[in-house]
Amino acid sequence: MDKTVPRGAAILLDFIRDTEVGRSDRASYDVIYANKQHKLPKPLTSMTYGEIVDAQKAWSKNHGSSAAGGYQFMRATLQGIANEIKSISGTDVFTPDLQDRLGYHLLRRRGYDQFVSGQIGVVEFGKRLAQEWASFPVLAGTKGAKRTVARGQSYYAGDGLNKSLVKPERVEAVLHSVLAVAREPSLPDTPAVIKPAPVKDGNWIDRLLEALANIIAKWRSK
Repeated sequence: MDKTVPRGAAILLDFIRDTEVGRSDRASYDVIYANKQHKLPKPLTSMTYGEIVDAQKAWSKNHGSSAAGGYQFMRATLQGIANEIKSISGTDVFTPDLQDRLGYHLLRRRGYDQFVSGQIGVVEFGKRLAQEWASFPVLAGTKGAKRTVARGQSYYAGDGLNKSLVKPERVEAVLHSVLAVAREPSLPDTPAVIKPAPVKDGNWIDRLLEALANIIAKWRSK
């Protein structure tokens, strides 16, 4: 996981990869829709951002979807992110770290900051995640993309392509874990400060000086 991603978001991103592509290891970042990555001329993580966006047009036709990478980025999604983040270049290599940063951008776009701060709840944020990742279920009945969907169904149920791949209870459990970590008092990316053990009795400076004096006295007596 890219070190710029906060711990709470990292937990959620690992879960998203595991749900979307069935794994959360290093290989998860090389997956394209329908596990057709073996047909690519080189690994996805060796391709550039521009190469992938160009190739995705054909993937939609040949594989049924343009979804690519650990977070199954659609072609339109990558194009949209490139317009939003001006620092992204078509020559940037699609590394796992870059994918993590892009995934975190999508989380924030869908309200991650508002979720952590308590401005929106688990059900609403769950719905927003389901709108971004079709394998996620809505956590309460709602109007979906094609029809009204029940709790546990994909937001895109009825499109003939997508379905939920994880139970709503598991999503809720992960989101509560994310909140617990994200709301910890310590800063998420700040290393722990190791403090010296407290001196139980006396002034430690006086004791140090006394010890040094004894050492010097012994040295002089030789």
